[in-house]
Amino acid sequence: MAITILAPAPAIIPYQAESSPDDSDDGGVDLQGDVSMRPAKRARHSREIITPGEIITDDAQWMRGHGTYVAASSSEIIATVAGTVQKTNKLLSVRPLRARYTPEIGDLVVGRIIEVQSKRWRVDVGAPVLANLPLSAINLPGGILRRRTETDELQIRTFFSEGDLLVAEVQALYQDGSASLHTRSLKYGKLRNGVFMSVSGVGGGGGVVRARRQVWTIDTAHGGGKVDVILGVNGYIWISKHVEVTGGEAAITRIEESVSSTVYSSQNDAIERETRREMARIGGVIQLLVTEGLRVDEDMVMKGYEAAVEVDNLNTGESNAYLSVEKGQEVLKLLRGI
Repeated sequence: MAITILAPAPAIIPYQAESSPDDSDDGGVDLQGDVSMRPAKRARHSREIITPGEIITDDAQWMRGHGTYVAASSSEIIATVAGTVQKTNKLLSVRPLRARYTPEIGDLVVGRIIEVQSKRWRVDVGAPVLANLPLSAINLPGGILRRRTETDELQIRTFFSEGDLLVAEVQALYQDGSASLHTRSLKYGKLRNGVFMSVSGVGGGGGVVRARRQVWTIDTAHGGGKVDVILGVNGYIWISKHVEVTGGEAAITRIEESVSSTVYSSQNDAIERETRREMARIGGVIQLLVTEGLRVDEDMVMKGYEAAVEVDNLNTGESNAYLSVEKGQEVLKLLRGI
C-alpha cells in the first residue's frame, strides 16, 4: 500500500496590531485598518517572531529580502526562517533567531585550529565553511619580516597545532564563503590563561554584536585583578587573565621585542583563585545576557558585571560568582532599572 506524504499547509495567523501612535512609521503601510478582513495586508511588527511558511505581507509595494520568498503567481512574501522582520525602506527581510556566522572583512573572531596543512591552518570560526590562516599571515618569533621557507613549513606545528585557540581578523573572503584570517597585529595570536565560551544568538535573537571595541580589560572587584574579555563577532568568547606586556613603549615600536617565542607557548600561567572567580562571574553575566536575548557588547557586559557585583555585595557570607536564578533576576532588574 503506497504512502502519500502531503506537504504541510501552515495556518495563517491573523496579525494583532496595537493601536499606538508610534506605529505610524511603517513605510506607508496602513496599520490602523481592519485586520480581521485582510490579515496579511501589512508588514508584520518588527518585534514579532514569525515562523517558516508564514505570510509576512501580500502588498505589492514591498520587496523581498533575505529569509523570504515570493509565492508563484502571487505577491505574497513568505518567511523561510524563524526570526524577526527587518524593514529597510521598502525591503522586507527576516533576521533568523539563530544562524551560522557570516564572515565580513575586518571582523575580529575567535577560532579553533581544526587541521594543519603544509602552508596553512584550517580554523573553525562558527561559519558554514572552515576559515584559512596562511603561514604567511602570522608573525614569526622574533618579529623577523621575511619570506616563509621550507624550514618554517616543517615547524608549522610549533606555531599552532590542532585544538589551539586564537584570535584573528578576517582579511579576505572567497567565493565559496570561506574566509582568510591573519594574526599580524600584536593584539592577535594564540590564546592562553583563560576560558572559552561559545554562545548562540549571533542572528536576531541577541548575542554578540559588532561594536566599536571587541577587546577590553576589566578591573574586577574583590581582589580579582584585571581580566581581558574578547568578544568574537562569530559568537566565540575568550575570558582570560590580563598579562602586562613587558618592555614598555619600546615594545610597541619594535615588534621584534614583543613577538618572542612565548607568544606561541601553550603553557598557562598560574591564575589566582580570586581571578578565576571573577572570570566565572563575567562568564555568567554573558550567559545571562544571551539567555534573555539581549545584545552582548562592552557596554552591556560592563553594566551586567557591575550589577552582579552589587547583588553579590548585598548577600551576606563569602563572595560567590555563581549566578543562580534568584541572582539572575536581581541582575536583570538592575539592568532594566526596575
